[in-house]
Amino acid sequence: MNVGKVHIKRIIVVVFCAAIAITIASATIGREIYGVTKVSLISFAIINFSGYLFFLVMPVELAFIYYLHAHLGIFLLNVVAISTGIGAQLVDYYIGRSLSTRFIDKLVGRRRYEKAEDEIRRYGNIAIFLFNLLPLSSPIILLAAGMLKHPLRQAVFYSLMGLVVKYLLMSILFF
Repeated sequence: MNVGKVHIKRIIVVVFCAAIAITIASATIGREIYGVTKVSLISFAIINFSGYLFFLVMPVELAFIYYLHAHLGIFLLNVVAISTGIGAQLVDYYIGRSLSTRFIDKLVGRRRYEKAEDEIRRYGNIAIFLFNLLPLSSPIILLAAGMLKHPLRQAVFYSLMGLVVKYLLMSILFF
């Protein structure tokens, strides 16, 4: 397969994933912003879960701040954010465990994957924690952790700790 065909396939995948992200955002936050529907935890759960899937890029931190000001209940919003984030990251981890490196290279890009792989090999659990704490690409890290067969319990524990700290800090700063 020549480079031109690979490039076109990658563009198609990116456009398809962007279309999914736009559709999800429009069907949830977009309808709420324009007053068509009322702000709900279900729409936040859909946005947050989707944003933690490695193949969709969505601003989950901004969505959290938006929903934080919708007066849905700070505790419940944090529970939904953390549980949907962990749920999606488990999907990422198992996709990484089950798919071939070549397929993921085509989907994510070799450079992004190698960077995540290097971080896990070098720093392991600390990298997983920091990527979940900061607005970095934590889904890619969990995908790489799955591909490297990093222990699932450790990956989930450090992801959970990073998400808990991140969402608690965001709640304190923006509520």
